[in-house]
Amino acid sequence: MSFELQTFHEEAVSTPSHEDVTEMRDLLVETLDAAGQDPEIDEAGNVIAHRGEGEQLVLNTHIDTVPPHIPYERDGDIARGRGACDAKGPLAAFLDAFLHAEIESGQLTLAVTTNEETTQTGGAHLGDTLDADGYIVGEPTDLDVCLAARGQFEGEVRIHGESGHASDPANGENAIRAAAPILQALESYDDERGPGAHELLGRPTLTPSMIEGGEAINQIPGECTIQFDRRTVPPETVDGFFDGLRAHLDGWLPDSYDLEVGLVRPNMPAPEAFATDRDEPLVEALAAASGGECRPFGAATEASYFAEDAPVVVFGPGVLADENGPVAHGEREYVHLSAVEAAARAVQETVESVLG
Repeated sequence: MSFELQTFHEEAVSTPSHEDVTEMRDLLVETLDAAGQDPEIDEAGNVIAHRGEGEQLVLNTHIDTVPPHIPYERDGDIARGRGACDAKGPLAAFLDAFLHAEIESGQLTLAVTTNEETTQTGGAHLGDTLDADGYIVGEPTDLDVCLAARGQFEGEVRIHGESGHASDPANGENAIRAAAPILQALESYDDERGPGAHELLGRPTLTPSMIEGGEAINQIPGECTIQFDRRTVPPETVDGFFDGLRAHLDGWLPDSYDLEVGLVRPNMPAPEAFATDRDEPLVEALAAASGGECRPFGAATEASYFAEDAPVVVFGPGVLADENGPVAHGEREYVHLSAVEAAARAVQETVESVLG
């Protein structure tokens, strides 16, 4: 076996994948080929490789990063650069475990997506096409076992009034004026119709974040759009939330107005919240192997696309933030290489426990 974890991590972080993942995907495919595997690229652009047959455990992470690219640097045990922990650190660990785990029965699948930081169509496609018995999703968790995460999607309320000349405000229906009760309604939604607090994830949030309306100062605006960020908790679904929100807003909207409610990008995936039971064998095996705490993950992930299929945990080296501020997505992104190696050992031990 020619694979060397730290060398691959350096090559991966040194390979830009913030605008185009082609070079990084080629590196991954070539590495798998050199290790005697037979990877494929599916119709969504994901890289998939299998070992064995039978009960299936999936190792999933992503190769794309946020901009800008930051070159690789190393200072002893600390490796810096874009993707060092999000998520080329988990990728290196998962790849090492995939290649070295001893599988006595069952199938180990490595499934790596290419657009987790943007559209997440790759993760959604995997969720529709894979049929597995467990998933480990690679993200920076500081080697903790994260068994829940809030969902996240972007929605909008489009208020329709009637435009007219501002010299006669009564000759029209001012959509901006109607935004006031709608903003109040957004504030009250969770108290009246929301799912309530989740035992691990707490309360959901609904945050108006952008508003736009009007075309000219001397014209009554006939339309106003409020966009919002929704962080949801189980058991709320995207469809259930929008059905409830529409019914709630209708009670606040003045009679002379209409409104539409929906996703900002209705044709794109929207990750929902998930929670895996603490006593699932996959959770227990990874917690025992890593020694990490079982807790929620602090950001939305592609893990949500797999949660309806089988137990899911999020795990990996590195942190989203430390005492000095952001790490993942930050200018000073870094990971401890010893943590990458520890993650590889923990995942390998978990694989061997589940498929051994």
